Amino acid sequence: LLVAVCGSRCLSQAASQPEPSADENEAVNPTFVNRNPRNLEQMALAVKDRGWKTTWPHREFYHRLMFSRSQHHVTAQVFSSCSPIPVLSCSTKEWAVKKELASTNCVAACQAVGEVLAQRCQQAGITRMVYRAIPWTYRSDSSFRAAMKAGGIILSEPRRKYVGS
Repeated sequence: LLVAVCGSRCLSQAASQPEPSADENEAVNPTFVNRNPRNLEQMALAVKDRGWKTTWPHREFYHRLMFSRSQHHVTAQVFSSCSPIPVLSCSTKEWAVKKELASTNCVAACQAVGEVLAQRCQQAGITRMVYRAIPWTYRSDSSFRAAMKAGGIILSEPRRKYVGS
């Protein structure tokens, strides 16, 4: 009696789903947008801007570390290859760093700036950067370099990998 009342609607079955093929799982959407542009940098696949051979400093980097020590202060900045504005910076001009130091231009100040900048770089996800000392200046950056390395920062970038197409 129930079959007669419901008719064909009650006896219908769920539509069968087609089996997914391996080709569909490996297909890439043609309109894919990489929402993490640093991903290619970390895999050393992003293009590095070479610039002219005669320019200094060289432009072939993802991130560059600049360290300067003046008569009164110590400053370190991290630049991206695509912007002249620093991504990260640390200086003894900052009150949080200055209040912990006896002098703002001594070796201890260099080490403190290196430790703070290394922590900021780790928080920002920048773990590798190029550091080339300026050749015509007096080099007093050994404690700064040691503090950066102790903070987990590698002061060289991987060579760019070229993927054949």
